[in-house]
Amino acid sequence: MIMMSDTRTCEHCGAVFAPRREHARFCSTSCRVTWNRERKGGDPGIEVTALDWTIGAMCDVLEWLCGAGPRDRSQVFAMISEAVWWVTIVDATLIRYHLEAYEAVMAERTPADRLLIEGTFGGLRFVRNQMGYYVDQADFIDPGPGPSGSGDGAGDGGSMAWSWRPMSEPALTLLPPRGQAWEMERYQAYQAHLAGRTMEEVFGLAAAFLRQVSAKAAFLTSATPPDIRAV
Repeated sequence: MIMMSDTRTCEHCGAVFAPRREHARFCSTSCRVTWNRERKGGDPGIEVTALDWTIGAMCDVLEWLCGAGPRDRSQVFAMISEAVWWVTIVDATLIRYHLEAYEAVMAERTPADRLLIEGTFGGLRFVRNQMGYYVDQADFIDPGPGPSGSGDGAGDGGSMAWSWRPMSEPALTLLPPRGQAWEMERYQAYQAHLAGRTMEEVFGLAAAFLRQVSAKAAFLTSATPPDIRAV
């Protein structure tokens, strides 16, 4: 699990500040706006090409999961971990470099949809932080019963029909107070928005939102839209 500091340095003015949210990078709205305006002079084509590559990699992993059979169980566990990593990486990249597009797409959603989207990504960040470090993959993932009740997921409609298991509250004593609060929020998001839902529901919602944001980012930078293949 990544250790979090209670303070950060503003990426525009260099001031040290206490972040009010997990992805905060600036000490004020003014610094964020100024940084974005100064950055407009860069090469948008390079930025969108990089985004295109990450979106494409995410889609490739999800496409593999859609076609995985029940006999690929060990590979499915690994690819679900990979999918979590790519989805959270794309989400963080869009927030970091295309916040205007991210917020514009989010603003178009209803309050209930925004809560679901934010909760889904929060839950996936919890999985990313815990899986492979403190919790085994199988503890998170329920393949569902096979046709004979074997629990191997065989005949269940594919790996995207596998679901997320409810999890017990994590130990957070190694994190600073603010880090503990954020990780507990992620855990609560996991319980509320991932536990009991299928891979198809979770990854489908996340991928659809990220593709929409990436398309908006490409439009705002007047560049060729990135790869937005359906998953």
